Amino acid sequence: MEGIPISSYKDLMVWQKSMNLVVEVYRLTEDFPNFELYSLISQMRRSAVSIPSNIAEGKTRGTKKDYRHFVVIAFASGAELEMQIELSKRLYKNSNINYTPADNLLEEVMKMLNTLKYKLTTYAPKYLNP
Repeated sequence: MEGIPISSYKDLMVWQKSMNLVVEVYRLTEDFPNFELYSLISQMRRSAVSIPSNIAEGKTRGTKKDYRHFVVIAFASGAELEMQIELSKRLYKNSNINYTPADNLLEEVMKMLNTLKYKLTTYAPKYLNP
């Protein structure tokens, strides 16, 4: 069975999940101390927003090479966010901040981006290419 045709980046499950991740990161960082507003909070939110932004930009560029390039950038932004979440866990280990929803979404998005990155390589089997 063939999948539903993708006509827009908004149709991509990885974009939809990464948008959910952005919302979750905003929720998560609301519980951080106010003095982090222009440092860790800002960095985490920018990293999170960068993921769906790069997916959207890459998908609309028109070439597989450009698309893959922006998926790689989105993946790197996810790694950045992963590190920032880890840092915040260490800094605020005695707080009641619930990291589980963000951790789970980030893990899922990273797996999806990794798969998409592979599917967009020139040596991937044709049946894997979107």
